[in-house]
Amino acid sequence: MRYYFLGIGGIGMSALARYFKLRGDDVSGYDRTESPLTNQLIAEGIDIHYDDNPKKIPNNIDLVIYTPAVPQETAEFQYLSQTGIPMEKRSQVLGELTQDKKCIAVAGTHGKTTTSSMIAYLLSKSDKGCSAFLGGISKNFDSNMVMDSKSEYMVVEADEYDRSFLQLHPYYSVITATDPDHLDIYGTHEHLLEAFRQYASQTNPEGRLFVKEGLLGTGHHHEHDDREHEHKHERPLSSCPIETYTTHGIEADYYAINIRNYRGNIYFDLRTPSRVLYDLELQNSCLYNVENAVAAAAVALSCGLDEHQLRYGLKTFAGIRRRFDYRINTPELVYIDDYAHHPKEITATIDSIKYLYPGKRVVGIFQPHLYSRTADLADEFAKALMPLDEIILMPIYPARENPIPGVTSHLILHKINKMSKYLCTPEQVLEVVPALYPDVLVTMGAGDIDRLVPELEKIMMEN
Repeated sequence: MRYYFLGIGGIGMSALARYFKLRGDDVSGYDRTESPLTNQLIAEGIDIHYDDNPKKIPNNIDLVIYTPAVPQETAEFQYLSQTGIPMEKRSQVLGELTQDKKCIAVAGTHGKTTTSSMIAYLLSKSDKGCSAFLGGISKNFDSNMVMDSKSEYMVVEADEYDRSFLQLHPYYSVITATDPDHLDIYGTHEHLLEAFRQYASQTNPEGRLFVKEGLLGTGHHHEHDDREHEHKHERPLSSCPIETYTTHGIEADYYAINIRNYRGNIYFDLRTPSRVLYDLELQNSCLYNVENAVAAAAVALSCGLDEHQLRYGLKTFAGIRRRFDYRINTPELVYIDDYAHHPKEITATIDSIKYLYPGKRVVGIFQPHLYSRTADLADEFAKALMPLDEIILMPIYPARENPIPGVTSHLILHKINKMSKYLCTPEQVLEVVPALYPDVLVTMGAGDIDRLVPELEKIMMEN
């Protein structure tokens, strides 16, 4: 088969491209910009070009795979849509690949990349094995794709954007969070929640649904879930068994207790429906990863992993690039890079830093992602950033969107009620940060802020 990818440099698209290439298929593609990831794909034997030119599209293509992030006005999209060559969204292809496997799908407005990567790593270090399509570069695999053709399990990240996750019919489903996001697609939070309910209902009746306790009407009622309990839903969430998990109480089926930090590592005890596992360890991790680990452990134990396999897998899980990613870790300076681009994620990241480094001076740099998200959540962004000692905002990264009049990073800046705030271009960031003398530096955002990371790392090491 000959596959052509429109937007091959995306994290989800590149995982599919790697899968087909490893399977022995012919793979090529277009992306708008060169990146370390596209360079790695080229090194793996995949032909990629960066100019929107239909003449560069290979002949005899069997299937075009595209992402909604590529505008349909793109010349190559226009050309290909008129050729009669079959075209499928990434989510459709992913749905087809998982049909003949026991699919473990992790959905959620945040937490899904780390949780799915944890599950994939736990299974890979056991006799179960798995293939996996991940939404980030796993440090353990040094990739966003895992292939094990002998395993019956396939782990995937179930993306709610554009309702992509409704292409999946998982054997095991996980829902980590349902906070308001992608309202440019859904319009209202209730419509987003309805899509999550639909996703949950598509779980195999013989499988299992794992939901963070309190979400979508499950488990004990929490104050922060008020909006989700405003409506009574006649149909059950799923026809399969439902199990809940949490780190906030003892009502769930799986929950963490006795969480503590010792020499930079996180320890916790895990209570399951049948027993307690004591002193599980996450090395060089963060507070919010305990919740991800509880979800991953619940799935892994349901797949048949024993205590030794679970304990070893969690301890040796190295994390994801750009997910609480330590770039510098010395007694004088800590620099953490994180993908956080939603207020809840920013809060979780800052809370973890404050927990691990109490009393330290924390400087944060945030690049808002999408005009629509900034407009919808400006108040929440300002509130989430407030605990930082110094706040640096960068211009909005537009991604797939055109500008919205009146929506800039100033919208957030003006709502931050403190003096220690700055709006900087990337070039200014490199000048301002050293002058602020941070004990802990954190960069956050889902745009191209990662391009600043190596330069910041170098500058801070030299100071």
